[in-house]
Amino acid sequence: MTTFVDRVELHVAAGNGGHGCASVHREKFKPLGGPDGGNGGRGGDVILTVDQSVTTLLDYHHSPHRKATGGKPGEGGNRSGKDGQDLVLPVPDGTVVLDKAGNVLADLVGHGTSYVAAQGGRGGLGNAALASARRKAPGFALLGEPGDLQDIVLELKTVADVALVGYPSAGKSSLISVLSAARPKIADYPFTTLVPNLGVVTAGSTVYTVADVPGLIPGASQGKGLGLEFLRHVERCSVLVHVLDTATLESERDPLSDLDVIEEELRQYGGLDRRPRVVVLNKIDVPDGKDLAEMVRPDLEARGYQVFEVSAVAHLGLKELSFALAGLVAKARAARPKEEATRIVIRPKAVDDAGFTVTREDEGLFRVRGEKPERWVRQTDFNNDEAVGYLADRLNRLGVEEELMKAGARSGDGVAIGPEDNAVVFDWEPSMMSGAEMLGRRGEDHRFEAPRPAAQRRRDREAERDESLQEFDGFEPF
Repeated sequence: MTTFVDRVELHVAAGNGGHGCASVHREKFKPLGGPDGGNGGRGGDVILTVDQSVTTLLDYHHSPHRKATGGKPGEGGNRSGKDGQDLVLPVPDGTVVLDKAGNVLADLVGHGTSYVAAQGGRGGLGNAALASARRKAPGFALLGEPGDLQDIVLELKTVADVALVGYPSAGKSSLISVLSAARPKIADYPFTTLVPNLGVVTAGSTVYTVADVPGLIPGASQGKGLGLEFLRHVERCSVLVHVLDTATLESERDPLSDLDVIEEELRQYGGLDRRPRVVVLNKIDVPDGKDLAEMVRPDLEARGYQVFEVSAVAHLGLKELSFALAGLVAKARAARPKEEATRIVIRPKAVDDAGFTVTREDEGLFRVRGEKPERWVRQTDFNNDEAVGYLADRLNRLGVEEELMKAGARSGDGVAIGPEDNAVVFDWEPSMMSGAEMLGRRGEDHRFEAPRPAAQRRRDREAERDESLQEFDGFEPF
């Protein structure tokens, strides 16, 4: 059963915004007391947050679909809907967020670092919020916006100071087990290590982490063996340690050729050229291994490597190695630029930026793209004529109609608002009559002008009495 996963594809869906409510206040002796529809609640976000207690992406491998809750719709009596609850997804330290095309969206390093993977939709305004001096009784409300739907890829890159690299069965797991308190699986067959192992080493006043990367073989950078799957875990390490087997039973292998092969794979993978290298000649407790280590050490030092002869089994040379690695790690940490507080950059909109564009496409179709027009379309209930008229007014005030005229649009031409796969298309008329004008002026409710039944009956009785009095006044006695 898989217990370690460092790459998953995650499908996240933010919550939809709640719809606004169209309601009219009613009470005794005041049946039409004005609009009192509340606003819809905001949809919940999907947020990725670094949690130090999480070390694998296994949960998302088994459950790749995650969805936040939506906002509740508004209600009458000026009651707004409840906001949707944000969905917080814990991820390991060192998780990289990418889109389907491989572009990096976020690099989550450090406890508490977060990234909003999908943003919840806005709640729609109720008719109480839409009321104004000119629109005293809106008979409509705005719809809530749908939440974002995103397909993202999560890749885990281990955050460690030192990476142990080398052939399978070179003794990397044994070495990390004696340098730290880590207890990886150790056996005498290749590819015993199937996942990166982390260990914490204390050398003097320096504390650093060591990663045991699964064994590399020729062609690892092209996908052979397990190398390509785990070479990404070497990227964040400050120091690379070549663990060379001096007691290998394979006649065609020797420490120098092993080093050349691994260096070539690291070079082809890219991005690791400037990392300091240390060579560890392991298994010197074996007589032949000790002799071979003494033979190849001058050649390795001539290449500029710092060489250490160790034995993980006999615990030889470990103290010198741990302190030397601590010095390299301390030097690398000192060379890092100091972290500065994140600066808030405000980019004001250009003076001539209308917030939308109008382009002419084939067959006489004009397409309108922009954040505001597309959002307004999503919020419009097209089954309500008054809401459609309100949308027309908003687009006209924004200047969409004027830009359509400048682009050469004529009466009856098709206009699409939104992207090609999800657009609202209509036949354009210069003054955009929506049918809501038949209700009177937009935002007015003719019900306020209608007499109440009791008052109408009273008026009818008064009219009948007046008519009777007029007939009596015109009566002539004999």
